[in-house]
Amino acid sequence: MAILLLLTAVLGGTMLSAQSSINGSLSTKAGTYETTFLTFITGALILFLLVLFFGDGEIGLILEAPKWQLSAVWFGVGYLFLTVLAVPQIGVIATNISTIIGQLGAGIMIDHYGWFGGNQILFDWKRGLAFLLMLIALRFIYIADKKQAKGG
Repeated sequence: MAILLLLTAVLGGTMLSAQSSINGSLSTKAGTYETTFLTFITGALILFLLVLFFGDGEIGLILEAPKWQLSAVWFGVGYLFLTVLAVPQIGVIATNISTIIGQLGAGIMIDHYGWFGGNQILFDWKRGLAFLLMLIALRFIYIADKKQAKGG
């Protein structure tokens, strides 16, 4: 089951890269806000139908959730908007590596302190090394992109 979940996450990552590229391209024609809006409104319509026909909970209970949990919607909007903004400027791979570095950094802090009700997983040298290697990867990608942009 864990392998299936890992493969599903890889598929999700593949879809995010494709979405980033397509949305970045669309934003140069339609605009950043408009592209972000189209993505969210389409997602909202699809999810509305899924909840309507396959939902297993009570949507009204969302309003009873602690307010800090509801704040997560702004992070999703912010992530998508910033991705649509960044891709045309720095490319898909630099945007995605930067996103992953942000996720790793935040994840390290969230795990280490057990924030948001998660398990506490203390920071160790392996996590630090993973973070450092991602920063090095971003640097190499940035240098390669700059070199190629100059025609070299």
